[in-house]
Amino acid sequence: MSILLVLILALPAAMYALSWFGDWRVFAAQRRMARAPAGADGAAILVAGSSGPAALLLIGLVTHLISLYFVTLSGPVFRFGFAQALSATLFVGVFVLWIEGYRVRVAALRALILPLAVVAVLLPLFFPGVELVEIRLRPLFVSHLLVGTLAYGVLLLAALHAGLMTAAERALHGAGGPRRSLLGVLLEELPPLLVLERMLFTLIRFGFTLLTLTAISGVFFTEEIFGQPLRFDHKTVFTLIAWLVFGILLLGRKLRGWRGRGALRATIAGYGVLLLAYVGSRFVIEVILGHM
Repeated sequence: MSILLVLILALPAAMYALSWFGDWRVFAAQRRMARAPAGADGAAILVAGSSGPAALLLIGLVTHLISLYFVTLSGPVFRFGFAQALSATLFVGVFVLWIEGYRVRVAALRALILPLAVVAVLLPLFFPGVELVEIRLRPLFVSHLLVGTLAYGVLLLAALHAGLMTAAERALHGAGGPRRSLLGVLLEELPPLLVLERMLFTLIRFGFTLLTLTAISGVFFTEEIFGQPLRFDHKTVFTLIAWLVFGILLLGRKLRGWRGRGALRATIAGYGVLLLAYVGSRFVIEVILGHM
């Protein structure tokens, strides 16, 4: 294992971890300030924490993008597998959160996604993926891969968003007074549920569009390589099922105003199926079955 590669992957992981720690320092300061009148110490932490995590996040994104180049395109062959797919997916998710952070409060979402990003960045060290020599030369492969990764990333963010909305809704309707645990402070950091719902369906619409483009480009890609427009393997089947789940959800939202827990569960279930389409199947082949 190259020392240079370890350092290249460790840097974005460290930046994400420090950004996550900075967010939780702010949450802890808010918890203390809620128990007592605001003091200079708590105010200083809040001011320092407001810009620190965002700056670290930007450094993490830049170095994460560089690391993705080194674990996929660097060298004479193209390497790809479940670890690279998961790392790229988390990159897209964190990037969308960084953009959204300039419009709405997303610290609570960052607190969920950043630990996953730390793990995903380091995974290619242990699971280098498979070598794809000829496929890299196919003109449609790179565009299909990029659009598919974008779809995974955006819909991952939608699934995390739905999970956090579920927790917030349960806390809102739960018995007892307001909770002052760190989780309670995290939930209090969320925008109102109506704003969250609007954000959720914006993400789903964007992700569904990207997933549609992925399916269309996949048809041409498989025809270019295998000589047939559509192969009904596990990846295709799971992708089509996920596409149907999100499509029906959006149609139900438009025609019947679907919302609430049913929409949240459908979002999480749809991404679970989508995750099995590539990341899950590659994990089984590379790790469980050991077919490298």
